[in-house]
Amino acid sequence: MAPLDDAKPVATPDEEGTAAPAAGRFLKAIYVYEVPVRVWHWVNALAIVVLSVTGYLIANPLPTMPGEASANFLMGYIRFVHFAAAYIFAVGFIGRIYWAFAGNHHARQLFRFPFWDRHWWGELFVEARWYLFLERKPKLYVGHNPLAQFAMFWAIAVGSVFMIVTGFALYSEGAGQGSWQDRLFGWVIPLFGQSMDVHTWHHLGMWAILLFVIVHVYAAVREDIMSRQSIISTMISGVRTFKDTEAPADEEHERPVKKVARAG
Repeated sequence: MAPLDDAKPVATPDEEGTAAPAAGRFLKAIYVYEVPVRVWHWVNALAIVVLSVTGYLIANPLPTMPGEASANFLMGYIRFVHFAAAYIFAVGFIGRIYWAFAGNHHARQLFRFPFWDRHWWGELFVEARWYLFLERKPKLYVGHNPLAQFAMFWAIAVGSVFMIVTGFALYSEGAGQGSWQDRLFGWVIPLFGQSMDVHTWHHLGMWAILLFVIVHVYAAVREDIMSRQSIISTMISGVRTFKDTEAPADEEHERPVKKVARAG
């Protein structure tokens, strides 16, 4: 995805098709994320929160509750909520893989890792310098910038597969031998060594995803403010806006929503 910074100012057509002067500041809006991608993003975010809270409590159980054991099923309810959220997380991820083929090219970016693209790696290091406050001017992208794409691929695409596989492997112990969970994921436990090893790696995976979520939220808020492009609202409306910039990002495959010229 080509950045914005080398593009020239563009004229802005008015409603009758004539061109406005290429002067002043521009607001460019481009439709980026389709409805299934946005719905999955927020459902997945909620599922991660629920899984993290309940997963932490499963790994660190609550103290003994007062009264008869038959009157207390709190940990059972916590495990049930964890399992329900896990199914939502897994089914949503399968749906997201489908939409990577059915949706636009931005929907595929989550699962792409252009390892052999030297230009992409160069852009990634430029983005890293920008986040480290070593670059004075950001490069603007319609979709994910290379650094965000790198983080999303490893934390969400690869991380989700790891958490689903190890999670269902642990679930297969309760479902019993011969269950579909055991047939599909039972091999994971002996691969790691024993059940407790899988528990440990699954728990570490939770903390890795939570760390990514913290950085992700920080980066989104930071880019909204410093890069003058919409990040958070884009995942609500699907539209990315570029504010106070001279030209839009790469529009080869984009569908413009609106373009407004404003006085400087």
